[in-house]
Amino acid sequence: MEMIYQPWPWYVSGPLIALVMFILIMTGKRFGMSSNLRTLCTICGAGKHADFFRFDWKSQRWNLIVVVGVVIGGFIAANFLSPETSVAIADDTITKLQTLGIESAGSAYMPTELFGNTVFSNFKGLICLIVGGFLVGFGARYAGGCTSGHAISGLSNLQLPSLIAVIGFFIGGLFMVHVLFPMIF
Repeated sequence: MEMIYQPWPWYVSGPLIALVMFILIMTGKRFGMSSNLRTLCTICGAGKHADFFRFDWKSQRWNLIVVVGVVIGGFIAANFLSPETSVAIADDTITKLQTLGIESAGSAYMPTELFGNTVFSNFKGLICLIVGGFLVGFGARYAGGCTSGHAISGLSNLQLPSLIAVIGFFIGGLFMVHVLFPMIF
C-alpha cells in the first residue's frame, strides 16, 4: 500500500511558525536566511576586506543550523514526502507558460527550461540567472534583509520597514511575472 503525503495544513504549520517566532522574539534573536550569507562570508575571512563583515559571527551560529535544517528538510520533502513531481497549477497558467516556451509547465515541479542544467549553456538563461542573482542580492542588502526575514520575523515584530519591504517584494514579484517575464521569454 503506497502512502500519499500531503502538505501540512495551515492550522498546523502556521501555529508552528508562530511558536518558533515567539521563541526567537523572547530570546532576542532575528530570523532571516540572507544573514547566513553574511555569516558564512565572515567565517571565510571577508572581514579583512569590508567592514560589513566585521562582526561576532559566533553569535549567529544558531542561524546556520536553520540553513542545515532547510537543506535537510527540503531533501526529505522532495525525495520522501512528495507524491508527484509536478505542481498543481491552473490549466490556463500551463497554457500561457507553454506559449512563452516553458514546455515543462504542469509536468515538472520546477520548469526545466529555467532550472535545469541546460540553462548554463543558454546565453539568455545564463544572463537571467546572473542579473536575477545580482538583483536578489542587492535587494536583500538594500532592504536590510530577505523575504523570509522581513515577512516572518519583521512583521512578527510589527516593524514598519518590514511591512514596506514585503509590499515592495510583492509589487516586484507581480511586475516580474506580468511584465518582465513575458518580455524575456
